[in-house]
Amino acid sequence: MSGWTIFHNPRCSTSRQVLAALREAGIEPQVVEYLKTPPDRATLQRLAQEIGQGVRGLVRAKEALYTELALEGASDDALLDAMLAHPVLINRPIVVSPRGTRMCRPAATVAEML
Repeated sequence: MSGWTIFHNPRCSTSRQVLAALREAGIEPQVVEYLKTPPDRATLQRLAQEIGQGVRGLVRAKEALYTELALEGASDDALLDAMLAHPVLINRPIVVSPRGTRMCRPAATVAEML
């Protein structure tokens, strides 16, 4: 199957579980290690729209940097700026497929896409 992409952090157990589930289902997705190759602003905006949770849905609020940067009440533009400057703030894993785009946290969420 083609047309699948995972925005992946290999150090994240949830991200590793989702990638393994895709591969077990016979899907070899394009793997974007977003800490090494961060998405651009347009991609982040598109992903936010596609997951249906807005820009805030892409932000990893549990990251210490989120608090340090005082992003709690930040605007979408400020959140995008923060994620572009600090990709560690991007929540993961995000899976893009022919069946839609999902934030696959918890990992079991990916089953709904298969």
